Amino acid sequence: MRSLAALSLALALAAAPAWADDAGADRSLSVTQAAPRAVGASYGPFRVLDDRRAALVDATDAASPGAFAAMLRDHPALATLEMVECPGTDDDVANLQLGRMIRAAGIATHVPRGGSVRSGAVELFLAGARRAIDDGAEFAVHSWRDDGGHEARDFAAEAPENRAYLVYYREMGMTAEAARAFYDMTNSVPNADARWLSAQDMRGWIREAAPAARVATAPKIAYAGF
Repeated sequence: MRSLAALSLALALAAAPAWADDAGADRSLSVTQAAPRAVGASYGPFRVLDDRRAALVDATDAASPGAFAAMLRDHPALATLEMVECPGTDDDVANLQLGRMIRAAGIATHVPRGGSVRSGAVELFLAGARRAIDDGAEFAVHSWRDDGGHEARDFAAEAPENRAYLVYYREMGMTAEAARAFYDMTNSVPNADARWLSAQDMRGWIREAAPAARVATAPKIAYAGF
């Protein structure tokens, strides 16, 4: 799984956030805690909070892109995804697809105080058309791992398995250099471990990314079956 501290967080997030400066089969970090109480309809790992906000409160999987599409169909005015308790993903390919859907929909991502974004959920945070991190939020990264137990370091730097993430980070607005540095940082610890980042740490990493930037023509790459 991708690590943790038990948290408790109310979803009464009335204050407007201060906006920040503008793969593997096993990429989640679980915590034992009660799920935050959500208001409104549920769509897979998503909970609708009100007309403008939804929350991500669980790991994503192969069904999550469909759940997200259904949520937007039923609640077209949604503008912000509150990232509350986000352990990661059970399907990296679907997770990257979901991130692209978040960006295409112009949805902002916000990690409130006490929010925890870990493992593959970090890619979803980066997908926000605007991104905000409150002091007291936490992040955790680690290498992905495929069904055969292979991790990023087991493949050549330019192998499709690694390029999938670099291309994604470029689409999310990072320069080529920042994308490589960020990816190398996430893989600096193995899948069984985690590197913890504070709100300020993550703000530093997204500083060079243009939140609304999109790569006009993304390179076509083949995703390996991991």
